[in-house]
Amino acid sequence: MSKYNTYIFDFDYTLADSSKGIIMCFRYVLENHGYHDISDYQIKLTIGKTLEESFSILTGITDKETLTLYAKEYVKKADDWMTANTVLFPETSPVLHALKERGHKIGIVSTKYRYRIMEFVEKEFPKEFFDIIIGAEDVKAHKPDPAGLLLAINCLQSDLEKCLYIGDSIIDAKTAQAIGVDFYGVLNGITTREELLIYPHIKIADNLNDLV
Repeated sequence: MSKYNTYIFDFDYTLADSSKGIIMCFRYVLENHGYHDISDYQIKLTIGKTLEESFSILTGITDKETLTLYAKEYVKKADDWMTANTVLFPETSPVLHALKERGHKIGIVSTKYRYRIMEFVEKEFPKEFFDIIIGAEDVKAHKPDPAGLLLAINCLQSDLEKCLYIGDSIIDAKTAQAIGVDFYGVLNGITTREELLIYPHIKIADNLNDLV
């Protein structure tokens, strides 16, 4: 991986597993509105999409106001529950520290809110450990639109060919593909190797260890 000087990561199912907190928050809102038969697996399949997109997929609702309302209810619960119910994958910290020690820039681009990611990473890493964090509130168009990834690369004054984007989902693969950035897929989530192999990639790995 020596050609890269910038490593940008998705967050959920790439660096950390927040599925427990995500499921708790979705279930709270869905049950509240009479949706009692949606499985944890169905919820997990929407991880990486915006809250509005996820609620629309899970309920079939297309009305924007209703979806915004559900998303607000989710965020309120997530403020209480999310960080406590999120854990780093075992290899995340050693790999990130190794990249940092080699002088590489590291960042996060996620559809999760930046303030929520910050709350978690500030517990787990030294202050200002990440060179940049781009969240849902930082861009108008969300992944697979590459706006967030482009913003991160520009802010870090990096080149597209020296940047590697690391993610677990088809959305992440499409985001990298949209601007021709190399993609490294991890199988920490529920997207399969077969699903990721379809997209341009330099590697589809079980976890982050192969980065170093």
